[in-house]
Amino acid sequence: MWQRGKDDPEGFWGDLARENLHWQRPFDTVLEGQMPDAKWFTGGQINACENCVDRHLEDRANQAALLWEGEPGDTRVLTYRDLHREVCQFANVLKSLGVEKGDRVTVYLPMIPELAIGVLACARIGAVHSVIFGGFSAEAIADRNNDAGAKLVITADGGFRRGKELPLKANVDAAMEKSPSVEKVLVVRRTGGAVTMEPGRDVWLHELKDGTESRPPADTHCPPEPMDSEDPLFILYTSGSTGKPKGVLHTTAGYLLGATMTSRWVFDLKPDKDVYWCTADVGWITGHSYIVYGPLSNGVTQVMYEGAPNWPDEGRFWQIVEKYGVSIFYTAPTAIRAFIKWGDQWPQQADLSSLRLLGTVGEPINPEAWMWYHRVIGGERCPIVDTWWQTETGGIMMSPMPGVHATKPGSCMRPLPGVVPAIVTEDGRELGDNEGGLLVMTQPWPHMLRTLYGDHERFKDVYFSKIEGRYFAGDGARRDADGDTWVLGRVDDVINVSGHRMSTMEIES
Repeated sequence: MWQRGKDDPEGFWGDLARENLHWQRPFDTVLEGQMPDAKWFTGGQINACENCVDRHLEDRANQAALLWEGEPGDTRVLTYRDLHREVCQFANVLKSLGVEKGDRVTVYLPMIPELAIGVLACARIGAVHSVIFGGFSAEAIADRNNDAGAKLVITADGGFRRGKELPLKANVDAAMEKSPSVEKVLVVRRTGGAVTMEPGRDVWLHELKDGTESRPPADTHCPPEPMDSEDPLFILYTSGSTGKPKGVLHTTAGYLLGATMTSRWVFDLKPDKDVYWCTADVGWITGHSYIVYGPLSNGVTQVMYEGAPNWPDEGRFWQIVEKYGVSIFYTAPTAIRAFIKWGDQWPQQADLSSLRLLGTVGEPINPEAWMWYHRVIGGERCPIVDTWWQTETGGIMMSPMPGVHATKPGSCMRPLPGVVPAIVTEDGRELGDNEGGLLVMTQPWPHMLRTLYGDHERFKDVYFSKIEGRYFAGDGARRDADGDTWVLGRVDDVINVSGHRMSTMEIES
């Protein structure tokens, strides 16, 4: 598969797109142009929400899509049929507030079902979502509203984190003083805490969705908008180490195909058997690709949890694994190092025998953390997929494949099919085994970012100016004698210690 993806990318990705996605209109051309301006599946029309929800109604309408648990212990189960109804109603609420195809919608919510539902509702009507992590400040919200020219903000009265209420609505109120483009604020009731509602601007979701004495509930039917393959799906801001945040823009068809295929390949998803849990927040790319779009496009049942892993005690994650029979668990090395510090007694108090596959994401995992994860959480029987990718790549680029590759603690092993990397010097010369260099991509792939919103020159400058015609990830890497890849962390974050140049990965390790 990998060889075909390298030698015949158009045939490879074209076949996958036809076989694994539902198209409203088939595409004419698989790939047009080259990096940095490659376009995928042109002429095709598709809707990402329809692929994640509607197409499962025939065979898994009554299967759980989301098993949600709130930090205080409240729970909700949404089947694919429930999800379809909720998304359609939410989409019709957005339409009633004047949101149209192409409008940008800021989403600033805790990890509640409405976060996934709101994102899918935007995709359904062709609005471009911009999700902001619920821990960010009013200043960060205003910056992102203004850069995207957001028309509407979706938020909640608050959220829960370590037993405290997060003042989400208050943060949005402060941001609104500097967000002239925003016309309406749609508020989800989560905590029941007191909030200020600005007349004419702020509206409650439940009143518009479920109806009041004077207005009927929102319609449960909303046809999915036909979107061109290259229409924007979302903007996700990644903090620029220099200057203002970068609005990474992903388009509809290529991104969806990447999220769908990488989820299936890397996590070996079995929709009829697996209970999948990615512990990320939807505010990050991991939550976009591996909570919303990838798993739901594959029709899998997944756990979604709001809150901290150590509330009310350090055993919370492992109790959730036992309670829901989680079989696939995807988390960050930072979290794993915290689990190690808290002690083995917490996971040992829970039955983790349902787990069959473990994943890590976010930064390279140090070998000690990998060994602990393998032994204590995986019971030495679960393969670990150590995934390397970025907000900009849209989906996983390198990872061991469960049952295909043997694994090495700390190595992300091999590129996935369709991903063709190289490790090069500053002047573009390819390096041999065990030589550290710059990690670049030599071939376009469908789920790559298309631009930085409103700043295409900066996009070309940041990602394509270092090595002509190649995507530079900003990470260093080396390939060992077996051909396996070791990512060394950001090349712009190198620390000099007594003349030794150390990467962030080495410091964290």
